[in-house]
Amino acid sequence: MTNIDSDFSGSIPEVYDSHLVPILFEGYAADLAGRVAKADPTAVLEVAAGSGAVLRALAPRLNDGCRYVVSDINPAMLERARQRYSDDRLEWREANAMSLPFEDETFDIVLCQFGVMFFPDHIKGFSEILRVLRPGGRFIFNSWGPLETNDFAHIALETLIALYPEDPPLFLARTPYGYAETSRIEADLAAAGFKRIRIETVELQSHAGSADAFAFGQTYGSPLRLEIEARGKPPLPQVRAAFENALVTRFGRGQITGRMTALVTEAIAP
Repeated sequence: MTNIDSDFSGSIPEVYDSHLVPILFEGYAADLAGRVAKADPTAVLEVAAGSGAVLRALAPRLNDGCRYVVSDINPAMLERARQRYSDDRLEWREANAMSLPFEDETFDIVLCQFGVMFFPDHIKGFSEILRVLRPGGRFIFNSWGPLETNDFAHIALETLIALYPEDPPLFLARTPYGYAETSRIEADLAAAGFKRIRIETVELQSHAGSADAFAFGQTYGSPLRLEIEARGKPPLPQVRAAFENALVTRFGRGQITGRMTALVTEAIAP
């Protein structure tokens, strides 16, 4: 992972939230929220909360006395989440998963929606999460499955390879879809000290109102934008149009539907 991969600055949080969240993230946010709420926790920490897709699904389902801390390393993303959802029970913290600013054994559940792929050191990040979990507490997170099982993103990557044959922007393969091996996830969690690790593949469908809705979201609403701009040519609008054309060729015009898969992991603190 390069430094650019975790740069969600400028207008990226707004476009990410308005376009990519409805297309890619809301279904999995509901899935995670259901798993957490079912456990009826008293103290929850969300790491890498992004623009708040999970918190909007989860907060209304928690009991009134539950402490819910929403954290992210990126202040712009955290502010976007704060703008979208107001609840006096929420605590907002800018926090780096590599060094969490919380006491040992503080939370019943730590959750993370599509954030662990951005950890620069997975074992260190998982060790920090284990440290703040109470004995028997649960770490629940999801990460994208293999790129070839996520239709929209796979088409975007194929398009980028065709546009930049000598030096394609590989952000999608390198980071969001680069942590998709169950054996690697299990090994990293075990090395961090977790026990009773369970990984489930969850397949959902992604729906976009049009091919361009996803094309715009992917080119302007993620760090991929910065990697494309760094190359200069072809410019961002041309890449957006190429994404749209490739999706229309595959799925047609109007609303489009594609397959997506994620790995949902639950690990128990000893």
